[in-house]
Amino acid sequence: MDKSFHSLSLGRRALLLGGAAILSSRAVAAPARQKATRISDLPGLSAKAEILEDQWGISHVRAETAEDAFFANGYLVARDRLWQLDFGHRQALGKLAEVFGADFVPSDTANRLFLFQGNAEAEIARYSSKVQGCARSYVAGINAFIRQSRNSQEMLPEEFRIFDYEPLEWELEDLVRIRSEARGNTKLEIRRARLAARGAEQYDQFITPLDPPRPLVPLPGLDVAAVSDADLGLFGVLQARLPLGNISAATLHGDPDHRRLNEGSNAWVVAPQRTVTGRPILANDPHLGFGVPGPRHVIHMTAPGLDVIGGGSPGMPGVMQGHNADIAFARTNFYIDQEDLFILKIHPHDPSQYFHHGEWIRMEEKETLISVRGENTPRSVKLRFAAQGPVVSADSGKNRAVSVAASWLYPGANGLLANIGINLAHDWESFRAALRVHTSPTNFTYADIRGNIGWQAAGGLPLRANGHDGLMPAPGDGQYDWKGLQPLENLPSSFNPERGWFGTSNQKNLPADYPQDERRVSYEWNDAFRYERVAQVLDSNAHASLEDSVALQHDTFSTLALQVVSLLPQSAPANLQRYIQMLREWNGRIDASSSAAALYEVWWTRLERALHGVVIPSALHDLLPGPLSATVQLALLQSPVGHLGDASEQKRDAMLLDCLEAAVVELRERLGPLPAAWKWGTLHTLTLRHSLEHDKRIAAAFPVVGGASYGNGGDHYTVMARWYDPHHSIDNPYATTGGASYLMVCDVGAWDRSLFLNFPGQSGSAQSAHYQDFLKPWIAGNMQPFLFSAEAVETSAVRRIVMLP
Repeated sequence: MDKSFHSLSLGRRALLLGGAAILSSRAVAAPARQKATRISDLPGLSAKAEILEDQWGISHVRAETAEDAFFANGYLVARDRLWQLDFGHRQALGKLAEVFGADFVPSDTANRLFLFQGNAEAEIARYSSKVQGCARSYVAGINAFIRQSRNSQEMLPEEFRIFDYEPLEWELEDLVRIRSEARGNTKLEIRRARLAARGAEQYDQFITPLDPPRPLVPLPGLDVAAVSDADLGLFGVLQARLPLGNISAATLHGDPDHRRLNEGSNAWVVAPQRTVTGRPILANDPHLGFGVPGPRHVIHMTAPGLDVIGGGSPGMPGVMQGHNADIAFARTNFYIDQEDLFILKIHPHDPSQYFHHGEWIRMEEKETLISVRGENTPRSVKLRFAAQGPVVSADSGKNRAVSVAASWLYPGANGLLANIGINLAHDWESFRAALRVHTSPTNFTYADIRGNIGWQAAGGLPLRANGHDGLMPAPGDGQYDWKGLQPLENLPSSFNPERGWFGTSNQKNLPADYPQDERRVSYEWNDAFRYERVAQVLDSNAHASLEDSVALQHDTFSTLALQVVSLLPQSAPANLQRYIQMLREWNGRIDASSSAAALYEVWWTRLERALHGVVIPSALHDLLPGPLSATVQLALLQSPVGHLGDASEQKRDAMLLDCLEAAVVELRERLGPLPAAWKWGTLHTLTLRHSLEHDKRIAAAFPVVGGASYGNGGDHYTVMARWYDPHHSIDNPYATTGGASYLMVCDVGAWDRSLFLNFPGQSGSAQSAHYQDFLKPWIAGNMQPFLFSAEAVETSAVRRIVMLP
């Protein structure tokens, strides 16, 4: 068993052990006689609702109906995160240009192309009347706050006043029309086809190894020589950075390739027979890009038939990760290949026609008008659709166009309404039933008060045809068109596993007997280093506690690092001996205070570049700029024969030493000559700025969160994932760019003992006390009580609000 919990400070251990019984000294009791703030004239609310807020600004809603609870959900997320909510809403609907100008017309066009084009009313009708009512109330709550803000300008966030515009009101249909969940692997389809055109497809395995291994073979009829990055067209625009300078907020598009490499999460669930309390434990820490405000907004909603608490995403009704009175639920990314590119043959005399199933078919065309700030007349844009899906690019000179099939565009495949059913679920059967409409590829872990634990992979799983594996573009003549989506039952699951726990950290987790060749879920997975550490700790602990899960979420032990260090040659130049000794004596923890961790990370970064330069021919650097997969890189270092040429082991050893010497030089330049003064946290700092900070007015209104004194431990491959981007960052290549901002550990059934963090804070307003109040607890790893019972909520409340129709 890992003993890292026992190394925590006495105060921190007391807080963790006490759970809800030991509240922070900042908590203030709220007696029943406390005067309530009244908010009245709220159309869409059917009866009085009460809100109790705790010291962190978390709202605990008490409503007469579930619908009214979701009204409060919408109202409160608009109150706390209106600019973030509105920006995401405008982006998804393709309405940014009317605020930010002509540079956003491509983004608006792309987003409108990927809205659901079917019958929105019919989509809504697929859901139960209860889900429909809760969704309608959520939208009404958002709109109620927006209307109030128009009559009281001080309610509007600063961004609206600076840029002089108003938030958009929502429509219920928006929750089914907004679909775009681009995953990014169509870029890999393009890359593989271009490599095949050069006869170099074998080099793809060094960057994105396929699991299970599979040869890259173009489908008959695909002209790989004609494939180019331009084929992505508007789909590439959809995934690209927005023209706002340095995008840092987690809700906005950052570097899509960096996100794909890093975004993930950890989740595990432990059965009652393996816990000290005899109750299940469920833990989750979703990994996303860091930003202000953060990606999660926490809420607690109580009404007859509903009592749920957890973290949600602004614009998505309900709770994504949390628990209700009966079940706890968590999620991580599961890898389903949900998008394919299809190359269409265009009629040489009519570019609106394409060849499909032996005849020329006319594309469906729709005109849309895009308003542009500073322009008096809206721009008319034509959107085109083929049998497979939206047409994203066309080259009439070459008689070709490209369409995209995406599982998230199918009827019934909706991501924004799935939470409502999940939040209302009360057992394994109702929970799985709610996942049938969940489009995004997700591992859901589960536990209930009856002692059951489970895992269900969910998401739209395409049914491909005629040997199409999704790894390269396909001819769009009809023979490779999808045959629909596969049912939830075709995705893997587990209920009460014999092992006594289940965990997922985005690694390949298909069961050994899963028919992958038939169902073709995915061949692309994350490195397994985080999962291997989770498995090592959970397997070794037959009596797990809540505190053990907290310690594991903050675990910085790197199995990868120690394997790399073990490869250092015994014979080395004298000037490197002390540094080699430092690494060999190191405990392998990527701690902020560790000198060896600083040396290792700089060394590893240089090894990444050096090994890439040796393994990938320079003529392919345009297609394979790197980095190599970490799993592949470790394997190459461990077994260099056949990859590094003649005398490969000697070349490997020379590379290890050369990169180590270069790392020492770099650290001396950055941190000074004394190794004792080198600290990983001095390099791996956290600094968050508003995503519109290039505007001086925004920079003045929104203070920087964090700074040079806020050093982090962890890296890409530790359970406490804290990424950095050395290949794109300029000022500080080791600055922290993402990881887990929301963390949760649930004591299933004894809910008040559960713990959480939500960094940097509940509010997106720099004037709020809750803008960055989670910064210091998050840096320190001081999890806070996740209070749930009526008594605990009442005791901890510092503010009371009454909402009236």
